[in-house]
Amino acid sequence: MSKIKVAVIGCGSISKHRHIPEYATNSNVELVAFVDPIIERAEHYAQLHGGKAYSNYVDMLKAEKVDAVSVCTPNYLHAEISIAAANAGAHVLVEKPMATTAAESEAMIEAAKKNGVFLMVGHNQRLMPPHVKAKEILETGKLGKVLTFRTSFGHPGPEGWSVDGRESWFFRKEEALMGAMGDLGVHKSDLIRWLLADEVAQVAAFVGTLHKEGTDIDDNATCLLRMKSGATGSLVASWTYYKGQDNSTVLWCENGVMKIDTDPNDQVIVELRDGTVERYKVGQVATNEKQTSSGVIDEFISCLVNNQPPRISGEEGYNALKVILAAFESEATGKIINL
Repeated sequence: MSKIKVAVIGCGSISKHRHIPEYATNSNVELVAFVDPIIERAEHYAQLHGGKAYSNYVDMLKAEKVDAVSVCTPNYLHAEISIAAANAGAHVLVEKPMATTAAESEAMIEAAKKNGVFLMVGHNQRLMPPHVKAKEILETGKLGKVLTFRTSFGHPGPEGWSVDGRESWFFRKEEALMGAMGDLGVHKSDLIRWLLADEVAQVAAFVGTLHKEGTDIDDNATCLLRMKSGATGSLVASWTYYKGQDNSTVLWCENGVMKIDTDPNDQVIVELRDGTVERYKVGQVATNEKQTSSGVIDEFISCLVNNQPPRISGEEGYNALKVILAAFESEATGKIINL
């Protein structure tokens, strides 16, 4: 089988740590193009992996016939580039949040459908071993119904992660449009929907800038969610966990509690009402400091090789984003938002 020709658009940290190395080790992939407005960044990867460097995606799509693209740009460009790539006949893997508005998300889904290409969103939390294990345990039914939950994602902020540090687009409202919520919150809204096999019905939220100076981008959010099943819980996203970063989820169920990523040694712990405790070592959740393979690239390429629509589809990305957009609306209006 001929290799899948891939272009990576945006050569910042997520490309550096995840997309590019994971494509490079996938035997079904040929990296043919790298795009970045700072052309030296694109050239660096072209020299490492072969392929050509471009300073903008329009020129690249004209010059190259690519099978697939990774869109790893600032949030405000996700929709525009994904739609252009789909119109050029390329499958699209877009980083989260897939877009910044509902209209953009719908246009992206439409463009992929119209052109007969796949659209996948990089929600890697679903693929992390502790979350896969947790889902498996929930599906056995031994815990019964999930009644309440809390899920949180916090770290010290993108200045330690982004290739541009404190000068990063993450802190510029016109390029990011959303801060901790678009970066971290949307991961957890996707995760909770998937774990519970349920959609969010109502959202109430406090979203604001508590500590990052010189930016009006949100660095903290605390949200209350009610699911369609009636389960209620909290979702927290923070860029100010300067000590003790957190990516944990706890589910309180009819027959016991499940704790995910709360313990340094056992990633999933189930405590049943009858006193039984089950502890699972299944491998760590990836962090910015400790990169493990995200699984996203292999999942995407496997969809293309097997002509199998992605599980983490545009629709799934959109449903996760709707929760975040509702949280901003709740903050702005002081009301509970119905989805």
